Amino acid sequence: MSSVRGRERKQHALFSSLSPEKRVPANHPLRPIKKMVEEALEGLEGKMEEMYSPMGRASIPPERLLKSMLLIALYSIRSERLFCEELNYNLLYR
Repeated sequence: MSSVRGRERKQHALFSSLSPEKRVPANHPLRPIKKMVEEALEGLEGKMEEMYSPMGRASIPPERLLKSMLLIALYSIRSERLFCEELNYNLLYR
């Protein structure tokens, strides 16, 4: 007797032709927040540039750090380490 039970097929690689930008809905509440934050950070670009030395190893852009801290606060993520872990699977944060 044959079974109609489905079988799990292993997927070894994930391929997607859509960018994370296209996967997040156009009306998602983070979109206007992102726009406001980027406009505010544009105004601070000169100040941030002054704070960094022209020599030495390049750092993580402060704009990226500030945006990540905002996401941590908005989504009540317990730690930066947990946020970094969640970045691997949550397209919304990208």
